[in-house]
Amino acid sequence: MLNVRDLALAVTDPVTGDETAILHGNSFELAQGEALGLVGESGSGKSMTLRCILGIEPEGARVSGDIALDGVDLRGISGERLRRLRADDLALIAQNPHGALNPVLPVGRFLIEGMSDARSLGREAAATRAAELLSDVGIADTERVLRSYPHQLSGGMLQRVIIAGAISGQPKLLLADEPTTALDVTTQAEVVAILDEKRREFGLSMLFVTHDLDLAAAVCDRLAVMKDGRIVEIGTPEHLRDHPESDYTRSLMDARPQLYPAGHHAPDPGPPHIADAEGTGS
Repeated sequence: MLNVRDLALAVTDPVTGDETAILHGNSFELAQGEALGLVGESGSGKSMTLRCILGIEPEGARVSGDIALDGVDLRGISGERLRRLRADDLALIAQNPHGALNPVLPVGRFLIEGMSDARSLGREAAATRAAELLSDVGIADTERVLRSYPHQLSGGMLQRVIIAGAISGQPKLLLADEPTTALDVTTQAEVVAILDEKRREFGLSMLFVTHDLDLAAAVCDRLAVMKDGRIVEIGTPEHLRDHPESDYTRSLMDARPQLYPAGHHAPDPGPPHIADAEGTGS
């Protein structure tokens, strides 16, 4: 479905004229309905890979290689055709939901106008669909949320709104750029579960960018480990966990926080705690 071959990107310093390579000839494929995680430390080229797929790389950047979506050369189209493909087939879920929404407009405008423009729905039909989408991503008070401004909602709630907008047109490919970075751990789990559920429900493909190996393993079929602009290894989460081929992958595995390191065991929790009738404990 998505085929990336020898993708390279370099940027030029506007002051010195020096060119710096950011991506170094990476290749990977993504099948229909598959989720591929791009994992690695900050600056490894994960988000820049997504920007190349969307065609929004930095101004003046030099890009080479091939990117094809269902046989369409994304590097070879522009103008209205590219805009239409982005609206119909690609959806971006950014890491900062506040940055994706206009702070002076209610969030309902984000969903309703997006579907009215991109899906050619009437405003009444779009409003009904917007409420259904919010319900689908676990928001109960849909009317209140549609009327709310971004600053009136939590980060987790806003990220659900962004996911609702992303799946509204059932795109072929979801591009999730560290969508849980700004969220607490509990909310991260909820948002990732919703994203994975909707991806599977609609049969969408997904590129999931994160520095968190465990998070990527929970939601992705395969992982591509990136270091310094290069993909150093691709495999299933189980294969990378049990048989990492790259020293860098091993270092990422070893760097994961562990509550009880090897040789140490969880303490005996003792007898189970029983709450009293008012829930304050005995």
